[in-house]
Amino acid sequence: MDKVEAFLTAEEEQEIVDAILQAEKNTSGEIRVHIEASTKIDHFSRAQQVFHFLKMDNTKDENGVLLYVAVNDRKFVIYGDKGIDLAVPKGFWESTKDLIASHFKKGHFKRGIVEGVLNAGKELEKHFPWHHGDINELSDAISKG
Repeated sequence: MDKVEAFLTAEEEQEIVDAILQAEKNTSGEIRVHIEASTKIDHFSRAQQVFHFLKMDNTKDENGVLLYVAVNDRKFVIYGDKGIDLAVPKGFWESTKDLIASHFKKGHFKRGIVEGVLNAGKELEKHFPWHHGDINELSDAISKG
């Protein structure tokens, strides 16, 4: 079994999907989690590629958030589209990254991802609240590369 498949159990993956559903319940924003083994380019650039590949840059309000994890590289990136990036307070991405990293350092990967997703959801709700008629524009499933 490769490291990507062993990174999270099926139950842990479902808990992350549940956190995404909870985080998106009160916002028009979109949150995705992508897990892969490693990348040959810098992790931020790879997160941008995955963001585009998952069509996260096609949301109506440019309010998608991607949590990208490269398991073998032991690196992750939290990346927000233009709309949410302009709306969040200074330091938001860094504090969210620190929150996730604090759990990852203890080997609590699922917990770190869930906390990061819920934190992003709270911020999305402030700036992009859900309105009647809003639709879920993107899949909530964890993608893997």
